[in-house]
Amino acid sequence: MSLDLSQGVIPVSTRVMNLSHLLTESARRLGDGVGFIWGDETWSWAEMEARASAFAAGLVQEFGITKGDRVLVQSANCNQMFEAMFACWRVGAVWVPANYRLSPDDLAGLAQSSGATLLLCGAQFPEHVAACADLVRATILIGPEFEALVARHMGAVPVPAVVQRDDPAWFFFTSGTTGKPKAAVLTHGQLAFVVTNHLCDLMPGTGPEDASLVVAPLSHGAGIHQLAQVAHGVKTILPAGEKFDPDQVWSLVSKWRVTNMFTVPTIVKLLVEHPGMDAHDHSSLRYVIYAGAPMYRADQIRALEKLGPVLVQYFGLGEVTGNITVLPPAHHHLDDAAMRIGSCGFARTGMQVQIQNETGEEVDFGETGEIAVIGPAVFAGYFNNPEANEKSFRNGWFLTGDLGHMDAQGFVYLTGRASDMYISGGSNIYPREIEEKLLEHPDLSEVAVLGVPDPVWGEVGMAVCVPVAGAAPTSQAVLDWLSPRLSRYKMPRHVVFWDGLPKSAYGKITKKMIREELEARGQLPQQGG
Repeated sequence: MSLDLSQGVIPVSTRVMNLSHLLTESARRLGDGVGFIWGDETWSWAEMEARASAFAAGLVQEFGITKGDRVLVQSANCNQMFEAMFACWRVGAVWVPANYRLSPDDLAGLAQSSGATLLLCGAQFPEHVAACADLVRATILIGPEFEALVARHMGAVPVPAVVQRDDPAWFFFTSGTTGKPKAAVLTHGQLAFVVTNHLCDLMPGTGPEDASLVVAPLSHGAGIHQLAQVAHGVKTILPAGEKFDPDQVWSLVSKWRVTNMFTVPTIVKLLVEHPGMDAHDHSSLRYVIYAGAPMYRADQIRALEKLGPVLVQYFGLGEVTGNITVLPPAHHHLDDAAMRIGSCGFARTGMQVQIQNETGEEVDFGETGEIAVIGPAVFAGYFNNPEANEKSFRNGWFLTGDLGHMDAQGFVYLTGRASDMYISGGSNIYPREIEEKLLEHPDLSEVAVLGVPDPVWGEVGMAVCVPVAGAAPTSQAVLDWLSPRLSRYKMPRHVVFWDGLPKSAYGKITKKMIREELEARGQLPQQGG
């Protein structure tokens, strides 16, 4: 019997697995096995499942949380935060984690924009509690209050809420590099695909014998990464303390035989340049996954020399939960001739990527345009923000705001954010090319290039450089060195030196923060001259 598709097919069901079931399944299979490590403490899979179930029962019975309610979270990495995530999903609530370094007023803004019902907050943030007091129905403090709630309901096993494919699971706040942060709605069905894709494309063969180290806030990309670990019964390790400590990281890699970690290029750079790396055994590492930005070639070479063939790059925004491209270890090479320098990889499994012009047409190979993507990893849209949705989608494609080009084999090369490009004398200038060249200078450790006002050319480049320890390069010396390596019209006109570049809570260098710092230091050239 043939099916007449011309009549249309109505899905019989859009019901999907509740994401909390990932923890339930690993607890069933692995029970007393270690599932979570934080400092010197460990929790078994069964303990995590029992605690998450108890917290879920408390949410319903004591706070009246129901399906669709938003739970705002202000917390540094901890086991309670991880357990509460699964508890929220179990009752059908939406997980709304914030960057815990936000100010109290900023958190209050997120509470208001997300329509949060409940605030889950670290006890060390009383000002944040006060700022949100009139915006949420109740607050639970992480610490004794959280533990007492879990103890009161220990043994309860709430039935997971029934969820559909497009039911919200996570409000993933964008970093807000321009304007106010927006809540990207990640759904149960979409995240199930993302978890499967992470395991397929980023760390194939990962299972219960593996261990994963967290070196970023669980509120964003690291939280998605650790969700994938739970799905395959991989133990999660949190370093003790909030301050990034490379020596502690390498010590934990050695102690727990860590096989994968998720981080960003600047953190990889700090780790491989730290002497602690050579003091600890890191031979267990199979996948060092970096995202958030491409790695500069000089840093890539250093990391490959120190770590071996374990680097995995992926490109993707929070709105697509990282799932746009992947560059696996087999495509990372020390030899420039073998390396597709500047590539962030090819399309992730199940995803389609195009480079489009301003009217939505696909451009030719090698031609620069905006990177657009479709596929099951694309989010459901921004919460309560039709204007942003209108700007971000075209003909069903999600527009990333990133510029790049694609080669004939489908490898994507990032040019930079559309907002980073500047126009000098009528020519489009992409800072990343200049930054790559500058990082080949032996006296420079970090660089950032951005467009600044110029009375003749409209905009010209300004390079903010961080010298390597003990070096003292001059502006003119750097420009003289760069001149034969770069087309004249791309040459920066200004060079300044700082002790370090400002970084976001996720270790990323953003042009917005650098511009603000230039203004604060009075180093931005004025339009008049």
